[in-house]
Amino acid sequence: MNLASLLESWGDTNVLALAGALVGFIFGFAAQRSRFCARAAVIECCEGQARERFSVWWLAFGACLVGVQALVFMGGLKPADARYIALPGSISGAVLGGLFFGAGMILTRGCASRLLILSANGNLRALLAGLVFAVTVQASIAGWLAPARKALASWWPVDGGPSRDLLHLSGLGATGGLVLALLALATGFYFFFKTHPHRWALAAFALITGLSIALGWGLTQAIAAQSFEAVQIQSLSFSSASAEMLMRVLSSATSPSLGFDAGLLPATFVGSLLGALVGGDFKFEGFKTENKLGHYLTGAVLMGFGAVLAGGCTVGAGLTGGSIFSVTAWLTLIAIWLGAGLAWRIHRSMGWAM
Repeated sequence: MNLASLLESWGDTNVLALAGALVGFIFGFAAQRSRFCARAAVIECCEGQARERFSVWWLAFGACLVGVQALVFMGGLKPADARYIALPGSISGAVLGGLFFGAGMILTRGCASRLLILSANGNLRALLAGLVFAVTVQASIAGWLAPARKALASWWPVDGGPSRDLLHLSGLGATGGLVLALLALATGFYFFFKTHPHRWALAAFALITGLSIALGWGLTQAIAAQSFEAVQIQSLSFSSASAEMLMRVLSSATSPSLGFDAGLLPATFVGSLLGALVGGDFKFEGFKTENKLGHYLTGAVLMGFGAVLAGGCTVGAGLTGGSIFSVTAWLTLIAIWLGAGLAWRIHRSMGWAM
């Protein structure tokens, strides 16, 4: 059965949800097995010892760039139609939101995707922080925090279209994007095998983690091309998906219709759970004496507000938006690393447990 027949038989929304589930499951399993974590990568860099966790993150990032830019080069993806480029954005939102998010992920000991993966591994601290994150995301989209988010975003808006496309602004185009992606992947392999000699399985899981972003872009672009309805092309993003799942759990009457995000979150959880069971990593963990509940809750709020303000999280903006060279996505990624680094230094100067 081809894609057109599948869309006709099952409907666009169900096929999109199935695509989200497939991509989420692959990402969840591979990210769990590779211990993919932006927070850990930032801390290694801050300590001047970019080793195991940074090399995994950078290899996944390079694979993501190559996979997506190869799709663009071959005509399998039109970045100009993605919300990270097509819709109006905000420079101030990207920078401030990234700073908030980066600080928050230090306090919660993980970004949005990492909290979901840890929750599936039995970490109840991550589960609580993830729930607070989802509530804050919804409050920032259309609740009490929405006016503050809109005010900060209005400081420096940017039009949608070419003004949000780094490859267009730089004149590099699709060929230049692919070359930059290949350079990133090559350096990723260098850092990885410098710190992980002969660990081919770990490298494979890191590569799969990054390539799952390209798979999401490719599947939604293919569905959009075959569908008679307007279909948003997208890939992994855990902020909007978290809010959608929260609304779906609270009220089925007011929850949004099925789509890519509807399948993404539960499948990522299942994939990570399977990875934890296969690797013997599943273990229930709660708060201990040295764990600070206030840090987790504050960090979750900062991450939730920052993700909506910036238009994505470390995966949503950093990998998904960054892989199509969106200006605001790259600013968000840089700001997340800066915010996390600053929060880590403050954290350490206060003598708090990391």
